[in-house]
Amino acid sequence: MDVAARLGWWQQTWRLAGAAAVGVPVWLSTGVLLKWQSAETGSWFLIGDPLVALGCLTALVWRRRFPLAIALTVTIASTASSMATGAALMALCSISTRRRPVEIGVVVLAFVTASQFAVELYPIPRSAGSLWWQLAFPALTAGIAVAVGMAIGARRVEVRSLRERAEIAEREQTARAAQARALERNRIAREMHDVLAHRISLVAMQAGVLDHRENLRSEEKRVLVRGIAEGSHQALEELRDVLGVLRADQDHQEVSQPSLERIPALVADARTSGLDVTLTTTVTGTPSDAVGRTCYRVVQEGLTNAAKHAPGAHIRITLQGTAGDGLDVSVHNSSATTKTTQPPASGFGLLGLVERVDLAGGSLSHHPTHDNGYVLTARLPWPYPTHEKSV
Repeated sequence: MDVAARLGWWQQTWRLAGAAAVGVPVWLSTGVLLKWQSAETGSWFLIGDPLVALGCLTALVWRRRFPLAIALTVTIASTASSMATGAALMALCSISTRRRPVEIGVVVLAFVTASQFAVELYPIPRSAGSLWWQLAFPALTAGIAVAVGMAIGARRVEVRSLRERAEIAEREQTARAAQARALERNRIAREMHDVLAHRISLVAMQAGVLDHRENLRSEEKRVLVRGIAEGSHQALEELRDVLGVLRADQDHQEVSQPSLERIPALVADARTSGLDVTLTTTVTGTPSDAVGRTCYRVVQEGLTNAAKHAPGAHIRITLQGTAGDGLDVSVHNSSATTKTTQPPASGFGLLGLVERVDLAGGSLSHHPTHDNGYVLTARLPWPYPTHEKSV
């Protein structure tokens, strides 16, 4: 629905003043012609004509609420007032801003017809050949008013369209910012989980051993306490590195990312913490950084879950693959052999891992085994390097 906004008092005033400024010269010229023809102006010209024009100007205040009704009323009323000519043209211009041909045609027809009756209002002699002028001049002035009104209407539509597009763009920008914040929060959560979950799980496992085994020798206790201290220190160091990257400090050098080559060090660190881990690898070549990093995270998550949920279990890690065949990762742990208080689980480790593997183009599966253990497997794509494809 093409409805213009409500005008302020100043906007309304100067528009009505403009309509009056057009009507007053017409009224004065009519008086001059009557005086020149020595005709009596009468009380209607001096009182009735201005009052009708004033009523038409007053009616124009509601032209945007009742556009067609006000336009027809003012146009027809202008038959009895030469001063109301400006109000009639303004009503025609206003209805034309809606750019509805039927409404415009009806008001133009009423305007031209009313002008034919208006010429008989005052006794001004006219030549016999002036009939064409009596039709052409009102039609010309009506055409000018219609053209101006349609131009104003087109401008309003354009401005409204630009405003709507700006509002849509602003909403989209707000939505993109919200989505970016959500993605950033998810990224931070994944990084924090990857850094802390593994270390804290090993620390919790070692603390659980100290709490439940009272027959440990002094040397074994020192080893466990040393492992707890070193694991806590490493967790803090890695957390500091991650927070430095997340702060996006330009002077902060990015922390080295995990890779396939660092998996043996990860396994050795797990053995030092007391896990029973066996690593078997038949990987030939070096995959891309993204694939190697994802493989590292799969192994890390498998070790973390085994330490949490299967303390004392034997963990078997298998890596195999080559370029063109893909990379297969398997982390299998047997059933738990000891009972300790399990640390609280976030429940998002495997969910985040599934997302990582999907982003790398691979697939992930995890399920219990027949020996009451658990297995985590992933298959990652490992295409041929570009230079090898072109050979």
